[in-house]
Amino acid sequence: MKEQALLTTYQLGPITLQNRMVMAPMTRSRSNNEGNVATAMTAEYYAQRASAGLLITEGTFVSPIGVGFINVPAIYSEAQVEGWKLVTQAVHAKGGKIFAQLWHVGRMSHPDLLDGQLPHAPSAINPNGKAYTHNGFVDTETPKEMTVEEIRQTIQDFKKAAANAVQAGFDGVELHGANGYLLHQFFVGASNQRTDAFGGSIENRARILFELLDELKAVIDLNRVGIRFNPSSHNLFGMLVDEQTIPTFEYIITRLNDYGLAYVHLTEPFTSVEEVPYAVSGVAKHFRPLYRGTLIINKGFTQETGNRVIEEGDADLVAFGVPFLSNPDLVERFRNNVPLNTPDTATFYTTGAKGYIDYPVRTAQTA
Repeated sequence: MKEQALLTTYQLGPITLQNRMVMAPMTRSRSNNEGNVATAMTAEYYAQRASAGLLITEGTFVSPIGVGFINVPAIYSEAQVEGWKLVTQAVHAKGGKIFAQLWHVGRMSHPDLLDGQLPHAPSAINPNGKAYTHNGFVDTETPKEMTVEEIRQTIQDFKKAAANAVQAGFDGVELHGANGYLLHQFFVGASNQRTDAFGGSIENRARILFELLDELKAVIDLNRVGIRFNPSSHNLFGMLVDEQTIPTFEYIITRLNDYGLAYVHLTEPFTSVEEVPYAVSGVAKHFRPLYRGTLIINKGFTQETGNRVIEEGDADLVAFGVPFLSNPDLVERFRNNVPLNTPDTATFYTTGAKGYIDYPVRTAQTA
């Protein structure tokens, strides 16, 4: 019987992955503690899923001004680094590999989360979304347009977060450049109307990313850095696809060939964009010819479609979100063709163990 493509090993730069299944980054809101620190329960959650070829953590905030959700473990303080050490040690004890996703939400926040400050963003444009605060979901406000000095400071915040991730024992980091958050906001005209060196032309809107990568080199090898993009994101958190959006991502992804990254992680559109002018509906197929390095693809893949996208050459690795959330033993279930658990959507963003570390394991041996 032919081996499933998803279950074959893969060499990710200096890291050997035991299979091509990636656990996608997913916010779980379990760090409801002083200082928003990862805990022993966080460690158990990731260790349960360590049979994935690669785990990517939930987004972890790089600075206090980058915060956009309650109860998310961050990575800017010493206590937070110590919390993440619990996670990396637990995952490595199970033979797993784990990257930290570095996150700044930009304008997708609220003064209630920022000690009264306005969120920082490329331009003072309200995304007209919702921020998750201690008062529940509240309307976003018009953010503060960042000064060039604040942009440079944000780059340093990412750099420090990457150094903290290395200190915490992570195998690498992923920059969150997708889904309407800060880096994505710089790339897209609907959220970036600057007229200085960080806005206007495609090259200028992409500048923050390449300046950031140049800074990261000092604290982490770039072959341990990945970046996540959602090029055709439309009507999500104020993101709109226009005539320059896809060319901007084409420019970015082509230029990344020169950086020797661990990977580029792409997301297919969250909603149908068949009728959206300028959007690309088949993201992996569109960008695969442009990028020579490792490509991860995400969004709604099944065992069947995940194997197929690798076999057809449109991606090297496949990231699964909710299936890993509700099936700690997803790799074994795919290997043995065992049915999947049903996810409990009511506990996706709650606190406590329920719906977090209590999903049953059911391999062929226990079926």
